[in-house]
Amino acid sequence: MTSMNATEAAATAVPYLAVNNVEVIYNHVILVLKGVSLQVPQGGIVALLGANGAGKSTTLKSISNLLHAERGDVTKGNIEFKGARIDQMTPNELVRRGVIQVMEGRHCFGHLTIEENLLTGAYTRKISRTELRDSLDKVYHYFPRLKTRRSSQAGYTSGGEQQMCAIGRALMAKPEMILLDEPSMGLAPQIVEEIFEIVKDLNGKEGVSFLLAEQNTMVALRYADFGYIMENGRIVMEGEAKELATNEDVKEFYLGLSGEGRKSFRDVKHYRRRKRWLS
Repeated sequence: MTSMNATEAAATAVPYLAVNNVEVIYNHVILVLKGVSLQVPQGGIVALLGANGAGKSTTLKSISNLLHAERGDVTKGNIEFKGARIDQMTPNELVRRGVIQVMEGRHCFGHLTIEENLLTGAYTRKISRTELRDSLDKVYHYFPRLKTRRSSQAGYTSGGEQQMCAIGRALMAKPEMILLDEPSMGLAPQIVEEIFEIVKDLNGKEGVSFLLAEQNTMVALRYADFGYIMENGRIVMEGEAKELATNEDVKEFYLGLSGEGRKSFRDVKHYRRRKRWLS
């Protein structure tokens, strides 16, 4: 009997993270996510792409269980991590399971130093001082800028350094999966490339899986393995990152290469036969 190829094996494996037909409503009235389904394989980098307001951040918050702080609720569907449902867990329980979100806008504790910020990331772990120092040294290995600025108040560091601090703080919790929301927002292109290179290193060397929400489509697709594109709370297209990067519809929507201005995916030629949510 011939062995299955990698694609067939991946298809039969239980997804590491699975979002299954999730619907999210804010304030008991506003429908934001409309049957969103996506998967992240173990050791993968998956990009969740779309314009501002498409539902990317809400999708990440539905996974990390941070919706309640904004009066949001998952009203349909379920979310599984390593085959077990996690959508009813508290954020603390989820962090202990190994799933951590890095919020949009960096959210460092401005009055604390960089190193103090990093140490807060290990709060949920019961580890010795030696293990804590080892974890800190690992963060400084991946983020040498942070080591240089470790005694500086985070609020007085650059946007790029604050983003690195936020990712480093998540790394201190020893995550298996990081949900990374808009890591490129407000940063210079050179810093964006530096951060994505670090993400790639963490994925390859530490085995951390990533689901990253991004508006910077072309950069995200260079580093991701697979991508999903959202519009108006729905997944409208998905595929291997390399295929999406060269897809004419994606180019037309995001780069305006059609010569007729930016369009909705509803207007591009292949949209109607690719949308998946209508039965």
